[in-house]
This record gives sequence, C-alpha cells and structure tokens, in this order.
Amino acid sequence: MSQTHFPVVELHAIHKTYRLGAHVIPALQGVDLSVQRGELLALTGPSGSGKSTILNLCGLIDTPDSGDIVLSGQAVNGLNEVQRTLLRRDALGFVFQNFNLVPVMTVAENVDYPLFIAGVPAAERRERVAAQLKAVGLQDHAEHRPDALSGGQRQRVAIARALVKRPKLVIADEPTASLDSHTADQVLDLMRERGHAEGAAFVIATHDSRLTHRCDRVLALLDGRLL
Repeated sequence: MSQTHFPVVELHAIHKTYRLGAHVIPALQGVDLSVQRGELLALTGPSGSGKSTILNLCGLIDTPDSGDIVLSGQAVNGLNEVQRTLLRRDALGFVFQNFNLVPVMTVAENVDYPLFIAGVPAAERRERVAAQLKAVGLQDHAEHRPDALSGGQRQRVAIARALVKRPKLVIADEPTASLDSHTADQVLDLMRERGHAEGAAFVIATHDSRLTHRCDRVLALLDGRLL
C-alpha cells in the first residue's frame, strides 16, 4: 500500500501520565485517534483535558507511557531521538499561538529556514519559498521583518513556514487565539485551503468556536479521554 493510503497519524490505546512531585497526573487514558490526509481535525476541551499532550505526541515531541503511534504507516515508538528529530524535521510542520517567527529574519528567510536546515539546494528553496508566500498572499512582504506585519500576516508567515517542507502533518496550537474575528476567519480559510490543496493534515488544539465550525471533524477531550 502506498503511503498516501495510510492515515497520516494514528494513536492506538495511548496512555500518558505526568509526575508533579508526589502526584501522578493521568494526561491521556486509552486514547485512539486516526487522522486522514488533507483533514482538519480540531481538539477541544478545558485546560488539562489532554489536548496539548496529544499535540506533543503527534509532533514526536513526547513519548507515551504505553500504546502505539504510527506516522504514515511507520511505527515511531521504537525510533531513537536522532530518528525522531529527522522525522519531525522532514514530515511535520508546526503553527503556534505566538507565531514563533525569528524577529531578525525577513519573512522570506523565516519561511526558508526549515528548508535550509533540511539541506534543500538554494535554487529549489527560493522557488518553494516564493510559491508558498504567493499561496498565503504575502509575496509583496518577502523582505519585511515580522515586527512590520500584523498578527494575521505573521500567522500567515507561520503557516507558509509550516507548509513549505510539504509535511504530511501540521500541528497547530491555538493558532487563532491572538487574532481578531475577521483575521481568524481568513487564517482558518487559508489553513483549510492549503491543507486540502497539499494533502497535509492539521491537528489543531483550540478553545475557539470560530475554528471548530470550519474543521472537518471536532473531537472533545475531558480528563484524558475522547468523548
């Protein structure tokens, strides 16, 4: 079976606990999840319900206590840290609430950075960065620094940076929390359009009802369990 026919990410019977001093906090209790190519999945629930833990597991930033994680048909549980880092670099994109742009870099340099780290040749990098900036409507801002942009424009840069690697999966943590309603709508439409166009799945943690209405699927979490 080709990789495009596998779910982008699968969680099977995932348990995860955290220790806080003498306390053991159950973050996830037997979670099963499957996300398809091009799908926008929203995770909702109160703080502490397990949303961030799922993002960290899907993003290969954390490991489960038990259960299996499969990324495009590849089991990741047995990978060492170097293998996990390379897979995260090549197959995953990230979008954050506070944008996480490098302030001393231009818009184009911020979008280019993941390709530079991955060793993509310069000519191909320029082509892909230009195409991605055009796709998010920021081709005229390529030489601007992030502090010259609005919040919505910065989040567009972050989306371009996440997608320029052509990742299978984009992890988005409260991507609209710092945006006004009109800008949030624009950013969500962009994520949806680019995700569907490029076949990238989005797993999005959010409290924002504006976002959930635009996603393909919404799953609610409570006390580490999917409802």
